[in-house]
Amino acid sequence: MSALRELGVSSYEESAYRTLLVTGPSTAADVATASDVPRGRIYDVLNGLSARRLVRTRSGDPKRYVAVEPETAVDRLLAERWDELVTKWTRSLEVADRLRSDLVPQPSRDGHFWPGSLGSDGMLTALRHHARATDERVRMIAGIPYEYARADALRSETDVFFEELAGDIDVDLVCSAGVLEKLADLIPSAAADHAADVRVRGVADLPLSFDIVDGTTATIEVPHPRTNTDRFGVIGLTDSRIVDRLERQFQRLWDEATPVL
Repeated sequence: MSALRELGVSSYEESAYRTLLVTGPSTAADVATASDVPRGRIYDVLNGLSARRLVRTRSGDPKRYVAVEPETAVDRLLAERWDELVTKWTRSLEVADRLRSDLVPQPSRDGHFWPGSLGSDGMLTALRHHARATDERVRMIAGIPYEYARADALRSETDVFFEELAGDIDVDLVCSAGVLEKLADLIPSAAADHAADVRVRGVADLPLSFDIVDGTTATIEVPHPRTNTDRFGVIGLTDSRIVDRLERQFQRLWDEATPVL
């Protein structure tokens, strides 16, 4: 493929343009004779070149066509190509933005339930969305299923959570002894990198995991029915009465827990 073709010029357009560079001002019939452009196509080809400002026309009977200087032609083709690429890039960014939202697991029609195992791509995407939606504070209880989860799955979700959470958001975290053991080195370093307050407390056992975001929404982890090492999914709650009850339960656990960090 020639360089002109790579810049979006068709084979007939290239042939006609190169012919005009050699012949100088020429009629359409002369260009067709000197090039390999069929007579039935020559006017479409020359009009296309004219529309792209690669040839000029001279009035007369018959009309004559003149090729612009090669340097000018290349500059115009490059500018045209650049505009096309910018348009495609802008469109790709818009598609990517829509795709990010589309890929967030959607709740089922009969309730706010998101199925997904620990560390799965879908749940990591949902966790990113959850963290980014936080404005002020997260209060979290981490017990089962995190306590018996695979270390890599638990760490991947912890990493994503702190990476996506804005630095000015306060985090209160109550962990079971098993979770604290699995994340002994990760939580302190993640907390140190987080600008706002991160407070961690521990208790011996926690039969359930949940979090409360900004005092208005909550999610409850649903353990897998066949194994204690994974989750079955997550229930999302916005009912203020239920969120308030979970907030009170969190506060009781927080008051009873031992400060760790």
